[in-house]
Amino acid sequence: MKTTRIIVDKNVNNSKNYEQAVDLLKNGEVVAFPTETVYGLGGIATSDEAVAKIYEAKGRPSDNPLIVHIGTIEEIDRYVTDISEKAKKCMATFWPGPLTIICKVKPNVLSAKVTAGLDTVGLRMPNHPVALQLLRQLGEPVAAPSANRSGKPSPTEGIHVEEDLQDRIPLILDGGATGIGVESTVIDLTLQQPTILRPGGVTKEMLEEVIGPVLQPTHIEQKAGAPKAPGMKYTHYAPNAPVYLIAKDANEISKAIEELHEQNKKVALLAPDSYEDVAADYFFSFGADTQQDMALHLYHALRACDATDADIVLATITSMDGVGSAIMNRLEKSAGGNWYKVK
Repeated sequence: MKTTRIIVDKNVNNSKNYEQAVDLLKNGEVVAFPTETVYGLGGIATSDEAVAKIYEAKGRPSDNPLIVHIGTIEEIDRYVTDISEKAKKCMATFWPGPLTIICKVKPNVLSAKVTAGLDTVGLRMPNHPVALQLLRQLGEPVAAPSANRSGKPSPTEGIHVEEDLQDRIPLILDGGATGIGVESTVIDLTLQQPTILRPGGVTKEMLEEVIGPVLQPTHIEQKAGAPKAPGMKYTHYAPNAPVYLIAKDANEISKAIEELHEQNKKVALLAPDSYEDVAADYFFSFGADTQQDMALHLYHALRACDATDADIVLATITSMDGVGSAIMNRLEKSAGGNWYKVK
């Protein structure tokens, strides 16, 4: 299968590009497209054939449920039921945007492959002009995990999708770099206590302003039982070389690199701009020393490691407030929970 990557420029007429994408989707194929978080790999969520192709292209375990994307608020009642008042408040406040809401799924509407056998589904309306145009022109629900090989860092540019899924999917709509850089927040509002299953761009603090107290267990605490949202069970976001987390301390980082060089290991360092002069073999920047910059550059930096011969990746951490919880969630999964300890 030949993969075509089409640049979707907001300054030109893209109607033929959207028509091509819609035709492919309606014929049971999959299409990659940008959202405000990362690129998604979409297939019509009511089609077993299309959803199976998503799992096949990604090499994704079939017990890992998929998020369903919609283009208008009016579509909600077609796919889910028993929508709580808190869910309605979240939709009104955060949609379109980087929030996925777990709802009770209507029986026999969506493909069972989307829900992985659960009676719930994650629903979201992305806040990206390309995604919204595609969804509204299609008029169907689109199941779309991140458009990368399963377990690898998520794609924040069309070229990342091409690198991972070349000759595995027919079409990539390339809308440039995404704006947030980490996937949507997933909140389960079918529970008595609203619970964040995956932290993201909509923070716990933002949600609590709208619906009151929200639980946010660690990803370790979430591992028991069947996953209700993507990213809860398996190792994710990892480059080829093993990743170790390390404190944002220049002395400790320098000692760690010195130790690793004594073991004849080449080191890639992922850290803010200010750490560029530390003597690592490779340096990939998280940007300015802010959580927003770190979220934006995280996956790009992790992916860049695969173009090197680094034996080990050291990644600096951030605090858990705000979007920091989402960043640390992804970093801990990328590292498999491993921290570098200076001897």
